[in-house]
Amino acid sequence: MQPIASTENKLRLLSVVIPTRDEEDCIAATVEHLHVELSLRQVPHEIVVVDDGSHDKTWEVLTGLKSRIAELSAYQNTGSHGFGCAIIWGLDRAKGDAVVIMMADESDDCRDVVLYWNKLNEGYDCVFGSRFMPGGGVIDYPPLKLFLNRLANYFIRQLFRIKLNDTTNAFKAYRKVVIDGCRPLISPHFNLTVELPLKAIVRGFSWTTIPITWRNRRTGVAKLKIKEMGSRYLFICLYVWLEKYFSRGDYKKR
Repeated sequence: MQPIASTENKLRLLSVVIPTRDEEDCIAATVEHLHVELSLRQVPHEIVVVDDGSHDKTWEVLTGLKSRIAELSAYQNTGSHGFGCAIIWGLDRAKGDAVVIMMADESDDCRDVVLYWNKLNEGYDCVFGSRFMPGGGVIDYPPLKLFLNRLANYFIRQLFRIKLNDTTNAFKAYRKVVIDGCRPLISPHFNLTVELPLKAIVRGFSWTTIPITWRNRRTGVAKLKIKEMGSRYLFICLYVWLEKYFSRGDYKKR
């Protein structure tokens, strides 16, 4: 059943959490374009960027941006490093009652962030973007990674018996109650992108899917390596699968 929008479930602030590592060439454009788009669409927002141990000038770029963009909150992850660790660091410090997780390389379209915000305000707990549904698309996706992506997502669909066909994509939106309801988050690496949506679904939060677009990075080096697609993803899938069938609903949304 579709959630019903009401004054009670309207959102007040969107936090966009962006983990970054060695992205001095693109992080400024990502933040600036996102801020302009959200401002033009009158979306109340903060942009939470977490520098995950960069060795280049990423932190210097962020420090300069803070003087021009009041909505930017930049942090250095002083704990354990990893894509998932950086996101959790940002989630712990986000002030919004809604969160979008976005990549630093501008592969995600900032216009889709507005679509996420509007859809969450219809009353959904989660909004998942899919690059592989009608209306979605990818540009310059490396063929081998595309093949492995579709294989991994097919496996997840069959294992959990869900229609979502782009679970592995990090670019998704959640109400803060979902983030809190999915804790503890245990994935230190890219497998957090699977842990969050699967836990949200298994724990009974409402969700819907919208088409989104993705473009391969134009600068820098991709942080996700093919070997990352193996045991860590399998571990977290089986971890949440065990919860789904053996926890007797102990972690379900109340």
